[in-house]
Amino acid sequence: MDKVELKAYGKINLGLDVIQRREDGYHELSMVMQTVGLFDKLTLSKIPEDKICLTTNLDFLPIDKNNLIYRAILTMKERYGIKEGVRAKLEKRIPVAAGMAGGSTDCAAALRGMNQLFHLGLSKEELCDIGVTLGADVPYCVVGGTVLAEGIGEKLTMLPAMPRCCILIAKPGISVSTKFVYNNLKLDESTFHPDIKGIVDSIKKGNLKGICDRLENVLETVTIPNYPVIQEIKEFLEEYGARKALMSGSGPTVFGIFTSKNAAYKALRAMRSIKEVKQAYVVDPVGREFIGGTKDEQ
Repeated sequence: MDKVELKAYGKINLGLDVIQRREDGYHELSMVMQTVGLFDKLTLSKIPEDKICLTTNLDFLPIDKNNLIYRAILTMKERYGIKEGVRAKLEKRIPVAAGMAGGSTDCAAALRGMNQLFHLGLSKEELCDIGVTLGADVPYCVVGGTVLAEGIGEKLTMLPAMPRCCILIAKPGISVSTKFVYNNLKLDESTFHPDIKGIVDSIKKGNLKGICDRLENVLETVTIPNYPVIQEIKEFLEEYGARKALMSGSGPTVFGIFTSKNAAYKALRAMRSIKEVKQAYVVDPVGREFIGGTKDEQ
């Protein structure tokens, strides 16, 4: 095998709670993550020279050690003594700096791709152990599907697949600093904490209404006051039939959950009236069976 092609799927947060700030500067989290059918394409090829050549379709993305794909490939080469070089080509479709784990999922795809390309025979657990050294969201992106993530995001509990629905994803043309959001998050006795357990229970029961009724993201308390367009998009989606709309991650991407694909596409067409929205897609939830790259799936 001299080349592998992979899909790197984005994610949304059905619930995101911040429990506390840890002494090491990280935050203790509890969140329900869901893979969605919006993906980047990553192609890895062997080359004779012992180097890493990364190209992307977006000129502003770094192509050196500042890119998680590059770092993932380098980590695998060093850890497993791989002397052959690797050419990586990224076709980016997931919105950048959007709260959808775009960089982390590309990193996870690079780990899975190296596992396949060089027949390393690593399990998902082993790839997750490597991934957490590169980013807190990377282990989840290795696994994918519907997952309860705790700790800094590395403690994963697999959940049943999300009930069937359609998801409209909308990203306004702004960037939000994750560091700014976490640094300005107020955590005290008055902080409202999402019902993560209720979301998990509703997923286990296949209860879409129960999930939608509990969609909450504690980071909205920082992001929406600073970027009110996020609230505008949420209200628009619910006006056009979303059971509930929520910001994903630290933003600024907003998603709405629809029970009707026709309604989701109607909302997508109408969203052209919001000039601030620069990228919008209708997608389905994606199960972990679509995310391969380990010894059990090769």
